[in-house]
Amino acid sequence: MSATLRVEERETHVLATLDRPEKRNAIDQELVDALHRLCARLEVERRTLILTGAGGSFAAGADIAQLRERRADDARAGINTRCFQRIRALPMPVIAVVDGYALGGGAELAYAADIRIGTPSLKIGNPETGLGIIAAAGATWRLPQLVGEPLAAEMLLTGRILGAEEALAAGLVSAVLEPAAALERAVELADRIAALDPAATQATKRALLAPADAHPALELEEQAVLFESEEKERRMTAFLERRGQGRSSAEAPDRAAERASSERTDAP
Repeated sequence: MSATLRVEERETHVLATLDRPEKRNAIDQELVDALHRLCARLEVERRTLILTGAGGSFAAGADIAQLRERRADDARAGINTRCFQRIRALPMPVIAVVDGYALGGGAELAYAADIRIGTPSLKIGNPETGLGIIAAAGATWRLPQLVGEPLAAEMLLTGRILGAEEALAAGLVSAVLEPAAALERAVELADRIAALDPAATQATKRALLAPADAHPALELEEQAVLFESEEKERRMTAFLERRGQGRSSAEAPDRAAERASSERTDAP
């Protein structure tokens, strides 16, 4: 348990709220440790994670007071980097509801999610060079994948911060909704994911995270495993049975109409 990360168990997912509102949820060592503990659970339990922040901000960055004291060995240890990599690699999807400020390390935490939903107050970007450092917890390789090289270069080299509509237009978030509606959308997505085959979902995520040179061999091997699964057989059989029932229902009125027409034609 941690005072900086509030974790709630839901039927189809786990909701984790960064809870340092007095610091705009700045990411400190305690929060990093709490996120690692949560990842350790989810790596075993394999549940969808929804990440959000308390107090009208997602995370306004790393805790500058702690960051100022870090030295070369701390940089090489990748304190935030390793944590965000672990979140990115979770077996089930991660959905981030990004409200208000998502800057520096907070932006990089959002980039580690599979799906991001923004709010109208969203401000997202990486102003690290203004503090004499670089965005070293994922932005330099994840952001170009998300928004393309030209915009990523401008954001990282100039410290440009995107508002909600710019982030939506760039594809950095998939929707912009008021905070309550954004969380509701995230829950709807988690519910939808829960109705799908977990093995197929996890295989899809592995394929999405794989390097380009792993394709298409990776998909073919993942598909080979799924083709032999009992769940694939069960789901496809159920689909065909439902389709067959639907056709029978649709054809019944037509046959009734044909009989009625025939009776009228044969009547004296």
